[in-house]
Amino acid sequence: MNRATKLAAGSVVVSLVVLGLKALAWWLTGSVALLADALESIVNVAAAGAALIAVRLAATPPDANHPYGHAKAEYISAVLEGVLIVLAAALILNESWHAWQAPSAPELPGPGLAISVVATLLNGGWAALLFREGRKLRSPALLADARHLLADVVTSGGVVVGVGAVALTGILWLDPLLAALTAVNILFSGWSLLRDSVGGLMDEAVEPGLLGRIRGLVSQEAQGAIEAHDLRTRHAGSTTFVEFHLVVPGEMRVAEAHDICDRIEAALKAELGSAVITIHVEPEGKAKHQGVLVL
Repeated sequence: MNRATKLAAGSVVVSLVVLGLKALAWWLTGSVALLADALESIVNVAAAGAALIAVRLAATPPDANHPYGHAKAEYISAVLEGVLIVLAAALILNESWHAWQAPSAPELPGPGLAISVVATLLNGGWAALLFREGRKLRSPALLADARHLLADVVTSGGVVVGVGAVALTGILWLDPLLAALTAVNILFSGWSLLRDSVGGLMDEAVEPGLLGRIRGLVSQEAQGAIEAHDLRTRHAGSTTFVEFHLVVPGEMRVAEAHDICDRIEAALKAELGSAVITIHVEPEGKAKHQGVLVL
């Protein structure tokens, strides 16, 4: 089991524990805001399970039917997680509306809030770990799970403060209002996740900063060539795909052109980690005098 799979499996365990804690907090208090928080944790469990399946599938080596590998399975998992987040928000809004029509004071707010704080701290710690490791492993599924948990931490913190305010002030409508605000925050999180995941499925180019570093390395390592043009990039999970045309002098031998390509590939892989690089070598008559000029 690789590192990403272990982390995804850990997310399932953490989500189940947090769900149990939040359900207990709601059972003790009867607060609709804490119920909303618990409902989101049900989504967390489902999303963590989907992420685990996707990470395991993404780690499967390329085969005859999938020669580029299975990395995009992580984006599919992230899209599913975004849809589940939106569904959770709809459920919470429904509960908020019913509670708004007939608000009630929470019971045993002290123990319930204490349990909710423990669950929130657990989620926050795990989200921080997933962010760090997800960036290191460049895993869309782990980063999606981290963003989801971070949104859960923010909303849980607001719910804890709000339910405490209801208990102290006796203003009962604060409880359903906080639940509705939680739903709005969750909707924003779901939309952001869907937008980023669909971008990966649509072969969106790498971010401008990384693209600049790629262009710089090509220019630096292509001594002997004339230019590189038609540079294209995309991500698929943790793998970056880079392809471009490299223009060389017409009299250059094949072995010399191959050496230039090897230097470029080595530099790009050192920068990108997991990468697939495709270079099409062309004679100088194909120069477009645009793209990456070789230093």
